[in-house]
Parts: sequence; structure tokens; C-alpha cells
Amino acid sequence: MADNSKAEDAASDSVEAAKATGDKKEKLADQVMQNPQVLAALQERLDNAPHTPSSYIETLPKAVKRRIDALKQLQVKCAHIEAKFYEEVHDLERKYAALYQPLFDKRRDFITGNAEPTDAEAEWHSENEEEEKLAGDLKSKVIIEDKEAGAVEETNPKGIPDFWFTIFRNVDMLSELVQEYDEPILKHLQDIKVKFSEPGQPMSFTLEFHFEPNDYFTNSVLTKTYKMKSEPDKTDPFSFEGPEIVDCEGCTIDWKKGKNVTVKTIKKKQKHKGRGTVRTITKQVPNDSFFNFFSPIKVSGDGESLDEDSECTLAMDFEVGHFFRERIVPRAVLYFTGEAIEDDDNFEEGEEGEEEELDDEEEGEEEEDAESEPKKEASQPAECKQQ
Repeated sequence: MADNSKAEDAASDSVEAAKATGDKKEKLADQVMQNPQVLAALQERLDNAPHTPSSYIETLPKAVKRRIDALKQLQVKCAHIEAKFYEEVHDLERKYAALYQPLFDKRRDFITGNAEPTDAEAEWHSENEEEEKLAGDLKSKVIIEDKEAGAVEETNPKGIPDFWFTIFRNVDMLSELVQEYDEPILKHLQDIKVKFSEPGQPMSFTLEFHFEPNDYFTNSVLTKTYKMKSEPDKTDPFSFEGPEIVDCEGCTIDWKKGKNVTVKTIKKKQKHKGRGTVRTITKQVPNDSFFNFFSPIKVSGDGESLDEDSECTLAMDFEVGHFFRERIVPRAVLYFTGEAIEDDDNFEEGEEGEEEELDDEEEGEEEEDAESEPKKEASQPAECKQQ
């Protein structure tokens, strides 16, 4: 019993000592905070600290931080609602794709020459109509003169020759992928279609490249399917900005013998280690070609990350697929004539023009600022290295 009493007394003394120590610390803290010099030093430190959003949040009271956390919970719920919105947008795209298709089918018939437009269908009033009329009259006069001189009449080719190949050549993003030996094959391309995934299936779209019979492969259609995700990432829900392409699948091209442009045959000499004799062997190695587009890098399903070059190649692949879907297929004729490309260029030039005009107006102010502040260089985004 005596031992227990001593233990209780010791514990009581410890509690009292800790309480006294705490009281002393609080009194010392109060005295420090009442010291004008200490307060001035703290204020100076706060003034000199970098003013970033995160540093500001850190200074807020605990109760305010708690309310901010509640706002983030609401933001996550908003992201999930936004994901549902984009799913319905995908359903609408599928619905309207069915309405566009008869027009695209007629476009294919005009391109391939399977049908001729009526006079009403071919009537078009352009901005440069007068200039085109004068050019047409001049051309007609030349043709009449040639006929009188016994020259050959103007040819009337079937459909619109090299329609899709011309688009590939006009668009920088596509022309960079096309090699010289790809060009004869692309001249057999008759149509490109976009097919959306069916209701109830995972979100995706498929590009269909339709070819006429040719000397290179037996496929009539080459396909590329892009799989999409429209849901916030569990680890980073605030990064959600709508559907994103997460994977893609190509198809097998049934190349005819000796026509596969995606590989090339090289000769290599090998020396025997013992006898010293040399032999020449041949082997096939990958070759740059647009048709590698149908053999994309596969995204690993086991969570393993790709190397930097592979990630950049895959990102470029996704960008090309999205461009086909959003721009090339819906507005093909404008990329054939170059009007869509000119519109993009004019828009960019307009932005630069506004910037230059603004610089002229504020030239005096900038010169004054340059004297008092060091010149800052604009940072350039890093570009992915293409393979």
C-alpha cells in the first residue's frame, strides 16, 4: 500500500510539473508576442515570403481550411456530373453521325466518280466569283483556240483524283508521317469514316480508311480504334477536363508479297569467330511509313510506365486520331482546297498582329520598365521527340 501511495504521489507531482511548465511556456509566448521588435521581425518575414496560393492557404485558420475541404468535396461531385454530361455528348455525336452519313456517302460518290452532281448541287457562289469567271472565260478561249489549231480536247477525269492524298499533303500533321513510297498507296484511298461506339459499350471511336483494289494489300478497309475515358481520376479528380483517349488498337494489314512498306530488307556481314570466314545475311527491320499508324504502341495494362519516347509517340498518335475525327472527316473538302488551313493561318496571324499593335502603343512604357527591371525570356514548351 505504501508503494502505491508513493507512486500516486509521484504521478501527481509529474502532472503538476507538466502543468507548471505549460503555463510558463504560454506566459513566455504571450510576452514574446507583446514585444514590438519580435512582431516587427515576424511581419517582415511574412512580407518577404513568396506569395503563392498555397502559402496563403497555410496562413488561414483551421476552421476556414475545414470549409475549403468541404468545397473540394463539392468540386469532386461537380467533376462526376461533368463526366455524365460528356457521356451524353457522346450519345449525341452518335445520333448526329447517323444524320451526317448520307451526306458523306454522297461526298464519296462524287469523289470516286460513281455519281455526278446535278447543276443545283454544283451551284456555288464564292467570294472570288468574278475573278474565277474571268479565269474560266480565258481558259475557254484558250481551249477554243487549241481546238481550232487541232490540239487535244481537255480531259475529264473520273471523280476528283487524289482527293484524300491531297489532304494528306496539305496538312502538315499528316504530311510529316507520309514517306515517298507511301504516296502511291494513299492515292488509292477512297474514303475515311468515323464510327462511334454503340450505346452501353465503353466510349470509343473507330477510324475506317476505305481503299480501292490495289497492288499493295488485300484489305478493303483499314481500321484504328481509339478507346476513351470520361471519368475523373480517383487520385487526381481535379485534373478532369472531359473525355481523353487512353488507348488505341490498329489492324493487321495483309500486304502482298514484296509490297510491305513498313519494313525494309538490309544486308549484314557476319564473320565466323573460329574460321574467320565472312557470310552475308539479310534481315527485315522496321521502316518509317504512314502505315505504321495501324500498328500503334500498346499501353501496358499492368501499370508499367512507358519510356519518354514511347509516351511522346503515343501522344502524337492520339492527337492525329483526334484531328481526323474532329477536323479532317467533317471538313474534308476545305482541307482539300486549303481553305481550312488558310483560316487557321489567318487566325494565328491576327493574334500576332494584335500583339504587335499593343506593343507599339506601350513601347514607351516597356522602355522605361526595361531600364528598371531585368529582361525576362519567354519560356518555350519542350517538344516531344518524334520517332
